[in-house]
Amino acid sequence: MTMTAVGTPGLLTEHDDGPVRLSHDPRRLLILADEAGLTGRGGAGFPTYRKLAAVAAGVERPVVIGNGAEGEPASGKDRALLTRAPHLVLDGLVLAAEAVGAEKVYLYVPADIAPALRERAATRAPRVTVVEAPDTFISGEESAVISRIEGRAALPRDKRRLVVESGVRGAPTLVQNVETLAHLALLARYGPSWFRSRGTPQEPGTFLATLSGAVRAPGVYEAPYGVPLGELVNLAGGPSADLQAVLVGGYHGAWLPARAEVPVSRAGLRQYGASPGAGVVVALPASACGLVESARIAGYLARQTAGQCGPCVNGLPRLADTLIQLARRDRDTRLPGEVERLLRLVAGRGACHHPDGTVRFVRSSMATFAPEVRMHLAGYCTAEGASDV
Repeated sequence: MTMTAVGTPGLLTEHDDGPVRLSHDPRRLLILADEAGLTGRGGAGFPTYRKLAAVAAGVERPVVIGNGAEGEPASGKDRALLTRAPHLVLDGLVLAAEAVGAEKVYLYVPADIAPALRERAATRAPRVTVVEAPDTFISGEESAVISRIEGRAALPRDKRRLVVESGVRGAPTLVQNVETLAHLALLARYGPSWFRSRGTPQEPGTFLATLSGAVRAPGVYEAPYGVPLGELVNLAGGPSADLQAVLVGGYHGAWLPARAEVPVSRAGLRQYGASPGAGVVVALPASACGLVESARIAGYLARQTAGQCGPCVNGLPRLADTLIQLARRDRDTRLPGEVERLLRLVAGRGACHHPDGTVRFVRSSMATFAPEVRMHLAGYCTAEGASDV
């Protein structure tokens, strides 16, 4: 189920007035993005204006890529946008290409929705080439996207230079999440003041949130930055059971206590070491074991690696195995210390951000479910009907 605010122009509402063109001055898009304070919606939250400006300043003709890979298992926002409002994504993609003077434009999306998007993209100028993204967690990482566009495997690579300086075949390259591009299309239509009318002064605008887990109506919802966490959960019909924790930001995110009434914004979530990321919110019921669920996710992340550096090849599997031992109620009291040791060894040493994201998630799990860790070391589990890893 997909919803948005009734009567308010948004990402998932109908727009009948056609695509917007800034033909009199395509570079005005940069000014609009700056005035609006638009940030990337793919997870990192980098200012969109700065990316656009950096690519536009290059001496070579740049390349522009719309990234809709969405390898995160708990996220559905990009798919909802690409299937329900693909015109907004394509409008934003074309506007961005015109603004920076790009001749080569790509849309990178899951294979099953690529044919329909290829048909829609065929009518656009400049020509948009649709490229299929593999169904892996790391396929949407910026350098992995570029590798796939170049015809190689969608694996992250060492970034000796920023992709805005040297990306696809050495050309300055703009990689923007498809939600960011859709926001650009609306921004060109309604202007910066409209965009800033929602959200907070520091983090203006709305974002798409994918709500799942113990909620009554799982789906994709549009909400303003700064919305209280409980209110965001209520958009999905509210909890379907008593909650013990909420995962915010996805598998590279962090757990929050269920009663944490914090604003969903970077500033509001900072105290928990979390951020909105790509808008993933997973509600964990009290009947589940947070330690078991965390071990399951850590195991998944350990398998979803590029296999190109030690922290991923060796560190993440050992980290996941140690967490699994704890989840299975191994009474070895050295296990929490071993988790911490492995976290220190892995952090900051990967070729991409995957190890660091995994470290952030596991560290949050150990802090949020610390009472459960102690119970498991004693051979017990407080969750009713909890399954094993």
